[in-house]
Amino acid sequence: MTNEARRKGRRGALFILSLAGLVIGGIAAAGTFGRYRINTTASFPLGLWRIEALPREVRVGDTLFICPPADAPAIKLARERLYLPAGLCDGGMAPLIKTVVALPGQTITVEGDQVAIDGELLAHSIIQAKDGQGRTLTAHAGGVVPADALFVHSDYVASFDSRYFGPIPVGGVLGLAREVFTFQP
Repeated sequence: MTNEARRKGRRGALFILSLAGLVIGGIAAAGTFGRYRINTTASFPLGLWRIEALPREVRVGDTLFICPPADAPAIKLARERLYLPAGLCDGGMAPLIKTVVALPGQTITVEGDQVAIDGELLAHSIIQAKDGQGRTLTAHAGGVVPADALFVHSDYVASFDSRYFGPIPVGGVLGLAREVFTFQP
């Protein structure tokens, strides 16, 4: 191979690496400034999501991006077990995408292996005794959702949600979760 061919090969490789760097930088900037997030968990469809401002009070049925409290024991355990990916929330974890199923003052009970809210069974809320690696999971004991907290859920059977960590502070709400480009695996 001639020196000229080597130089052209290096320039081509440098161009491709530079282009890849620009694309990655652009995605990171869009995530930081455009409030976009990529969901890689099975709790909600995989793909690109946007955090939209929430100009009103949170309601049952809202799907939100919410940061869990980093100091909660169940959240610490979830980080140790790698249930939660890294991200922008306190403790270095990614915000959760969850649907609000109960508001302050509502009563959460565990009936058998399923969650009930104000006496009504919550669909898709079976509590798993073990995670995918056979480790014990501890369910939330239930009780009244405190002021300034939300009980959040995902229909995905293996979702790590309030069934396990309990109500989550409303102060962690980043905004509504809106699908941009998603797909079901």
